[in-house]
Amino acid sequence: MANWFSRIKQGITTKTKDKKETPEGLWYKCDSCHKIVPHEDHENNFFVCTDCGYHQRINSKTYLKILFDENKYKELNPELIAADPLNFVDTKKYKERLITSIQNTGLTDAITTAYGKIDGQKAVIGCMNFEFIGGSMGSVVGEKISRAIDLCLEKKVPLILISKSGGARMMEAAFSLMQMAKTSAKLTLLASAKLPYISILTDPTTGGVTASYAMLGDINMAEPGALIGFAGPRVVKETIGKALPKGFQTAEFVLEHGFLDLIVHRKELKTKVAQLIRLYSN
Repeated sequence: MANWFSRIKQGITTKTKDKKETPEGLWYKCDSCHKIVPHEDHENNFFVCTDCGYHQRINSKTYLKILFDENKYKELNPELIAADPLNFVDTKKYKERLITSIQNTGLTDAITTAYGKIDGQKAVIGCMNFEFIGGSMGSVVGEKISRAIDLCLEKKVPLILISKSGGARMMEAAFSLMQMAKTSAKLTLLASAKLPYISILTDPTTGGVTASYAMLGDINMAEPGALIGFAGPRVVKETIGKALPKGFQTAEFVLEHGFLDLIVHRKELKTKVAQLIRLYSN
């Protein structure tokens, strides 16, 4: 026994020869029920837990792959990068935060817009990236959505926006808040042209995004269990000084209270979006 292990200050370690390390990313542990499954199986199930149905947060590239036919699309305005009009500084300079986010995510801002086909039907998709400064809405987000709507008007195609955001980007202050009015006004032009706008709310959709374009769809749909609201549950609870109802601000709660039209499982998302485009087109 003494030859098998030796004691060190931190505890007991076992000496082994030619130990094989488990490859990183081989397994996925569900954030909700903690079930462990092979990552490949999890990916094949659209990053949804096979046991409890928990929808893991995914980025724009994954959504575009799910929705666009054969993962073929043209990204729109990828060169747009946020400025720092206020020379904002909190725990670090906004310029530095932007550079770090770009380097860490490989993204240029909190939304990716693209043009392609969904089940053979041309459409424009804008999908938010939560990993880029919390999916916050700044000037670039507003401008990309505006340009996406311009393309919809030009091509006479529908718009799909997938929201995943913590709200307005505080580092841009009023410049960020102006995007609420800007995008809402642009969506009015889309409505006047009788072009459909489908809004998909994913976890989380909060703040100024909820208060503007996320809730202005001809159809507002959400993924199961998504957090949807203006202020977060903790802030609401502290403000009103009362316990919140069970399931408060989940997609199911919001649907029950009339703010959503339907909840769609991620593996059925493309089929449902394609069906709605055909319905509105006819």
